[in-house]
Amino acid sequence: MAMIETRTVDSDEDGMRLDRWFKAHYPGLAFGQLQKLVRTGQVRVDGARAKTSTRLETGQAVRVPPAATAAPETPRPAPSGGVNEGRGALEPMLLHEDRDVLVFNKPAGLAVQGGPGLTRHIDGLLEAWRDKKGQKPRLVHRLDRDTSGVLLVAKTRKAAASLATAFRARTTRKFYWALVKGVPKPREGRISTWLAKEGPREAERMVIARHGDTDAVHAVSHYAVVEQAGQKVAWLVLRPVTGRTHQLRAHTAHIGHPIIGDPKYFDIQNWDLPGGVQNKLHLHAHRLVIPHPSGGVLDVSAPLSPHMQQSWNLFGFDPERAFAVEDEAAVLADSKSG
Repeated sequence: MAMIETRTVDSDEDGMRLDRWFKAHYPGLAFGQLQKLVRTGQVRVDGARAKTSTRLETGQAVRVPPAATAAPETPRPAPSGGVNEGRGALEPMLLHEDRDVLVFNKPAGLAVQGGPGLTRHIDGLLEAWRDKKGQKPRLVHRLDRDTSGVLLVAKTRKAAASLATAFRARTTRKFYWALVKGVPKPREGRISTWLAKEGPREAERMVIARHGDTDAVHAVSHYAVVEQAGQKVAWLVLRPVTGRTHQLRAHTAHIGHPIIGDPKYFDIQNWDLPGGVQNKLHLHAHRLVIPHPSGGVLDVSAPLSPHMQQSWNLFGFDPERAFAVEDEAAVLADSKSG
């Protein structure tokens, strides 16, 4: 028999709307039912009536009526390949873990989220990482399917909110490594354009637009050449200031130096791929520096994906050289941001 429950708001739930709190704890309760329970005073917060939009505070007591506790549980989707597969697949990618965050080195070819024809992706594998309260880790940013490297995941709602705020406020520093055609001049620079989406979803790409064009968004990236192999290819450190779809791929193509192996933006005819270099996207999210939800700074870097490491070995590029360039690029970007 269903009973009245009184539950205390956890610190991780501070600031959460009442309706979202119920969705997290009682997923089988329909929103319409919740509205009726709230309207009739059956749901109370610290003994007082509340609204579905009421923001909860840590330590408050929520009265949960029998109609909510009796609501059927909504089955959670099974993780891709099962629980063991979910943990087994992600654990080798783990770069860092603490009570607030997980950081993975996402391999090229593995999607972050599901889509048409995609049954295996990071978001699905994270189902296996639910905690004792049933909380599933939350994605806080994205990488393209064929881009490898640092992927940050929040363990709690509070951590997710903190990290999302940092991304919006641009207090993060994201550094990507790319192998591009030719050598940009000057060797350090800023790319500022308007971008707009073009084409059907399955073949969507970003094109250079003008201010005022429909759905055009402003995008800013900084680049610096680390090393080069003659005039054939160059290794760039890229720092996106904004976070637009395909931003770095579109920007490098815009300045005439598309990323090697990019099926969407490398459209230079009669250009031969250097021997020993695989025709795969050479874009890697190497390093992320971001304020940690619990204080301090999280600074994590990811080793290259196998096909990019093969190219780095071929050209004799020294990965250790990038850290100094990244720090210099950050100073340059900060001085010219906006």
